Amino acid sequence: MEVKKLSISWQFLIVLVLILQILSALDFDPYRVLGVSRTASQADIKKAYKKLAREWHPDKNKDPGAEDKFIQISKAYEILSNEEKRSHYDHYGDAGENQGHQKPQREYRFRHFHENFYFDEPFFHFPFNSERRDSIDEKYLLHFSHYVNEVVPDSFKKPYLIKITSDWCFSCIHIEPVWKEVVQELEGLGVGIGVVHAGYERRLAHHLGAHSTPAILGIINGKISFFHNAVVRENLRQFVESLLPGNLVEKVTSKNYVRFLSGWQQENKPHVLLFDQMPVVPLLYKLTAFAYKDYLSFGYVYVGLRGAEEMTRQYNVNVYTPTILIFKEHIHKPADVIQARGMKKQVIDDFITQNKYLLAARLTSQKLFHELCPVKRSHRQRKYCVVLLTAEATKLSKPFEAFLSFALANTQDTVRFVHVYSNRQQEFANTLLPDSDAFQGKSAVSILERRNTAGRVVYKTLEDPWTGSESDKFILLGYLDQLRKDPALLSSEAVLPDLTDELAPIFLLRWLYSASDYISDSWDGIFHSNWREMMPLLSLVFSALFILFGTVIIQAFSKIPKKGFVEVTELTDVTYTSNLVRLRPGHMNVVLILSNSTKTSLLQKFALEVYTFTGSSCLHFSFLSLDKHREWLEYLLEFAQDVAPIPNQYDKHFMERDYTGYVLALNGHKKYFCLFKPQKTVEEEEAMGSCSDLDSSLHLGESRGKSSGLGSRPIKGKLSKLSLWMERLLEGSLQRFYIPSWPELD
Repeated sequence: MEVKKLSISWQFLIVLVLILQILSALDFDPYRVLGVSRTASQADIKKAYKKLAREWHPDKNKDPGAEDKFIQISKAYEILSNEEKRSHYDHYGDAGENQGHQKPQREYRFRHFHENFYFDEPFFHFPFNSERRDSIDEKYLLHFSHYVNEVVPDSFKKPYLIKITSDWCFSCIHIEPVWKEVVQELEGLGVGIGVVHAGYERRLAHHLGAHSTPAILGIINGKISFFHNAVVRENLRQFVESLLPGNLVEKVTSKNYVRFLSGWQQENKPHVLLFDQMPVVPLLYKLTAFAYKDYLSFGYVYVGLRGAEEMTRQYNVNVYTPTILIFKEHIHKPADVIQARGMKKQVIDDFITQNKYLLAARLTSQKLFHELCPVKRSHRQRKYCVVLLTAEATKLSKPFEAFLSFALANTQDTVRFVHVYSNRQQEFANTLLPDSDAFQGKSAVSILERRNTAGRVVYKTLEDPWTGSESDKFILLGYLDQLRKDPALLSSEAVLPDLTDELAPIFLLRWLYSASDYISDSWDGIFHSNWREMMPLLSLVFSALFILFGTVIIQAFSKIPKKGFVEVTELTDVTYTSNLVRLRPGHMNVVLILSNSTKTSLLQKFALEVYTFTGSSCLHFSFLSLDKHREWLEYLLEFAQDVAPIPNQYDKHFMERDYTGYVLALNGHKKYFCLFKPQKTVEEEEAMGSCSDLDSSLHLGESRGKSSGLGSRPIKGKLSKLSLWMERLLEGSLQRFYIPSWPELD
């Protein structure tokens, strides 16, 4: 009984709500909503609508009922701005627009018993042209999470064209036929398509910077660009093409095709050539080049250009059919070819995917290592990598050419051939090479299988260095045949360090690229963006002014250091390792040789001479005591005998050799030094050191005086011209003396 009463109560409540909604809908008066009289002109109606729309727009009015009020205002204006609908409303009480319209599935509808009325609740959206619009845009609708997690990462492989629309957007209706045509064309070429409904995805619309509808924008590499021209097919196509970088495809002719194809060694990529009769590069080809820019380099040959016959004849190209050729290590013969009159995106993608890597690609980054040498997933999915560890060379060396020919003759699904420059990836190479002097400066071959992403591998390195001889090939082939039957052949185990990214741009270039993009965006925003989109630029300007002003203040109140002050540390057995042996790459330690009796005077002169060079963070300054470390110094000078001859140990003046005033620039990482030798007398011609390449007449004779160096001139005169020598040191024009290893400091 209680259940029955409850059911009746719910039915009564539902009927009451429906009646209230119907009465509310019947009470809808567009004249009252806009606040105009029934005799108002179209100018008065438009003026009233603009005023109310600005006041109640949900983006500006935070009132909870602003959205419903804005919908009523838009509906009222739609009725009264159309004379036919206005007349129908004046006579029958509605606009006569309800027949033939259906609400989409996401909206509810209530139909009264009177056929002339179609009522919508305030929180339900009116079905203004929604059926036709949704049928086109439904599958492209974007949500905020979908945009952030999928569209933005995917924009680094293909550009996106996105339309911002909303209900009650009259201009959206007019662009729909053009939009539909462009979507069908560009989507087939590989352009991503998206639609954002500003009413349902207000957060995403604000994130994109779209403050009005309709709006069309493009996204590439996570960067947003707005479309500002007339919405016609050609303009939209050109807009998408303008999003792509300008250097994606190189124009190749008979004059530069050899240089283009020869770039595989430096870029470590296969090179692709498209032969076609179109004077301009097809958009489909540009989009393909953008999608695979990290793996291949793309060129375009216009077969109608004078001189193209040489290439078409050499590669046997049919000039009447679009032809794509892929070249790898051999530039005189393509590795793969495809010809088709109507190139389709899927066909090109399949063709490119099968040829993404060179036959024996160079491991230049950890990402490439993961792709070429994947981790073993199961016993049936074993993947082996044959790695050639070789020295870098400007031209192809014999060991590499032999390795390449072996890879070409033994292509297998389970084996990938790669090579590594040992001098660029020293830690990686040293892990695979045995501790033997036999491999010093020579090439080696290792077979490895990755076991996990942390770097654990099992491997086997060929016992002898790889020379590329027939016997080496026979031995390697035997190991690969044996590996098919016995995976335990890879008996050694190690953890490989991550590879350094050899092709990554330096920080300065990355900063310049980012700054250039930002300036370009800001300049475009000055002409096309509203104040909201200009906020990042204004913030940047004010931040720069604040930093500049702060720097001036700090410099004004900071203490100016005393001119000539240089931090010079003594080179001892305690500081030797950090200041020389493990000195960071690119850094040098400039060491002054002195004795106890000359320490004070020489250090003062040394500081004055090198003071102007202390701004360089790669230079460090030290001094070495000749009384303590004479043997260490003379060991180094043995490698510079031509310019700093060491007297015979049986010479009675051997221990009286005066080295005070010598200056050594030591490069700890590359194991070389440059040498400055002081002047012998004031009358001699100026000597800039034995690292000079001017002539050998500047070599100084021996000074067989006492270690104090006192003679016909003051001690400080020994360091004359040191500043000129330092300038040549920074220019890199001084002679370098290499040593096998740094000796211990005695």
